[in-house]
Amino acid sequence: MDVGSSAPARRQRLLSDPDIFRYVAARIVSLAGSAVTFIAMPVLIYGITGSATWTSLVIVAEAVPYLLFGLWAGALADHVDRRRVMVVADVLAALTLATVPIAWWLDALTAGHVLAAAFAARIIYVFFDAANQGALPSLVSRDRLPAANALVFGGSTVAETVVPMVAGALIVVISPASIIAIDVLTFVASALLIRSIARPLSGTRDREASTGFPAIADGTRFIVRHRVVRVMIVIGALVAFSAGSLMAILVVWADRTLDVREGDWRLGVLFGAWGVGAVIGSFLVPRLMLRYGGVRAALLVLPVAAAAGIALSLARSWLPGVLTVAAWSLFYIMIATISVTLRQQVTPEPLMSRVMTAGRMATFGIGYPLGAFLAGVLASAVDTTTAILVCQLSLVIAALIAWLSSLRNAPRVLDVPDD
Repeated sequence: MDVGSSAPARRQRLLSDPDIFRYVAARIVSLAGSAVTFIAMPVLIYGITGSATWTSLVIVAEAVPYLLFGLWAGALADHVDRRRVMVVADVLAALTLATVPIAWWLDALTAGHVLAAAFAARIIYVFFDAANQGALPSLVSRDRLPAANALVFGGSTVAETVVPMVAGALIVVISPASIIAIDVLTFVASALLIRSIARPLSGTRDREASTGFPAIADGTRFIVRHRVVRVMIVIGALVAFSAGSLMAILVVWADRTLDVREGDWRLGVLFGAWGVGAVIGSFLVPRLMLRYGGVRAALLVLPVAAAAGIALSLARSWLPGVLTVAAWSLFYIMIATISVTLRQQVTPEPLMSRVMTAGRMATFGIGYPLGAFLAGVLASAVDTTTAILVCQLSLVIAALIAWLSSLRNAPRVLDVPDD
């Protein structure tokens, strides 16, 4: 097989599939809108209160819902039609966020309203995400999942890199509350796109299957017993820890170490480097997994990712900073894509949403916010270079766990469950 030519061909076939195009478009549109809200909400609540504490609560609202509702959302998505969950979630999110600009236009918006809307929207997103991640394996065969996930991760990263810069520019001329109306429209667009997907997004549902705590226990047992999924979720949490720590103090690091101040065009390039690296990584992942298999690809990438994290902490000027951020982002997106793909490839369809949501809880519910918190504490006590170095050691730990675990002896091609 010609690996070099087969990966682009697979990508082309994916892009020409109307259902996959709608799925990816819905994901990117939704994340683009959420990126707008991510920028606008803190600005809005700080403008109302002038309080750093109130503003920080918006960030907390991003992580807590995964911890509180992640497993329940996964269990629900494995027992009902995933398309219906996603469409209903999009509509509810649109209605929830629409209350913010409406209240602003009526001069009745309060900080409590903003925080409640942010928290409720994130809860709704947890249920959407549980169904969304479980739906992709229903649209593509498991051997095409690396390319499909690369499309999703690559497109999403571009949106999450470009959109915040556009949102930041819009806030200068439009109120943050009015900008949130853009996110409302993206949720409506996402619902319409998902509704238009012709193929089913769920397998056959067993009416007698367990629900509630027994259903959650079924998913947990699978994770604990499956040596690849178990280890990759731990690795994913450590990688997310490194990402959260870097994003939490990236601006501070740029200011204190790279001498790049707020308003400097070079800061935009630094953020742009994150997106460039991620896009390149998304193109490399399908080729790497096709050539070596998912587990071996993870074993190869993790040590290099750890080296990129350490190199990042050694950058002392702007250009090396840009190059190391791009390199770090490249390997981060590769590990994230490999981890998600491996879980999707080896998980039985009836457990898909529960297992995928458990991975999300470990990464964005635990690893990411813990990394952000520790980096903030360290940056207040020591210099940012040391803070980055300490936090990026989580990638070294992840690489050691991978090479000392059963992943080393895993077969190149993993057993695919009967759906």
